[in-house]
Amino acid sequence: MRVLTRLLVLALFLFAPTLALSADLQKGLGAYAMGDYETALAECMPLAEAGDARGQFCVGQMYANGFGVPMDDAEALKWYSLAAAAGHAEAQFNLAVMYANGWGVDMNDAEAAKLYREAAENGFPCAARSLAYVVSRGIGTEENPREAYMWYYVAAELGDTASVTSRDELEEILSQEDLLAARGMAQEVLESFKGKALQAGRTE
Repeated sequence: MRVLTRLLVLALFLFAPTLALSADLQKGLGAYAMGDYETALAECMPLAEAGDARGQFCVGQMYANGFGVPMDDAEALKWYSLAAAAGHAEAQFNLAVMYANGWGVDMNDAEAAKLYREAAENGFPCAARSLAYVVSRGIGTEENPREAYMWYYVAAELGDTASVTSRDELEEILSQEDLLAARGMAQEVLESFKGKALQAGRTE
């Protein structure tokens, strides 16, 4: 009995920091959603500095939009980059948008396309649509209508209604062979998302 008690105490000790961090994160994200940016920054910044990707994304959003802090593209770029490197899909997407528009960084279509792809492969619908767009026009990447159709298809299946029209337009110009191939690839991508929880733009 004493051994079990000691093990329970040890487990609580080991997991207590994680539980506290989770509570702080939820408090920070909740404050952000309510527009209480002072509390959001106070809760998320220590987590961001400790390497939590969700905290880094939260701080990045605040600097990108000037919520509770002066708008600062360089700071937004910094925190989005850290979160993106950790696999946070929405951070990857937002970072791609910054590169595509030259916000806080030199405009770089190739880097934007690369980041759109990373976010799309992590299941972020807006990124799948944006990747389809740049692939359909050869912006920062090789032009490939069949692949563009595939990503519009994926985005639409993930609930991005804005992708439906573009997908259907490409359907009119692609051959049946290309359509079948693209749909097969799209199903493989969608299958890869099964069993993953897409939360706050990040696959867990």
